[in-house]
Amino acid sequence: MPLQEEEFTQIYNTHFAKVLRLCKGYVNGDQATATDLAQEVFMKVWQHRTEFRSDASVSTWTYKIAVNTCLLRLRKAATNKEVQTDTLPDRAEENDELATEERFQQLYAGIYQLDNTDRLLILLVLDGLPYEEIAGIVGISESLLRVKIHRIKKRLTKLIQS
Repeated sequence: MPLQEEEFTQIYNTHFAKVLRLCKGYVNGDQATATDLAQEVFMKVWQHRTEFRSDASVSTWTYKIAVNTCLLRLRKAATNKEVQTDTLPDRAEENDELATEERFQQLYAGIYQLDNTDRLLILLVLDGLPYEEIAGIVGISESLLRVKIHRIKKRLTKLIQS
């Protein structure tokens, strides 16, 4: 059954923050680009709502659209050899906020260095999705997923500490 407007609004309200975090992981923490990507994801959810068949949960379907949207953007960026520029924050922040922000930037930088599949897996884990749902999104068994997550965490720790 296709999604109705009220259901879409509920999906948007429930999943926007999670999709935004996933997108941030694909664009090295760039908030503006991640927001654009998240909006694009929900535009696709709306445009393709009649194609939703309830084979998977709405959250799984939304995450698949998000992953595909992010991967498409990465392919376009690689083709166009897009150069990202960093900007300084507009406002002064307190030391704690700055330290927290630096840690998030280190985490995003580490995640950005992972290959696309590993990046997807760790972002979904960080979003708190159950392993069963993640395994369904990427099409692997839950036991293989656990092995991959363990290896990714070890690699990510090394990347962040180096």
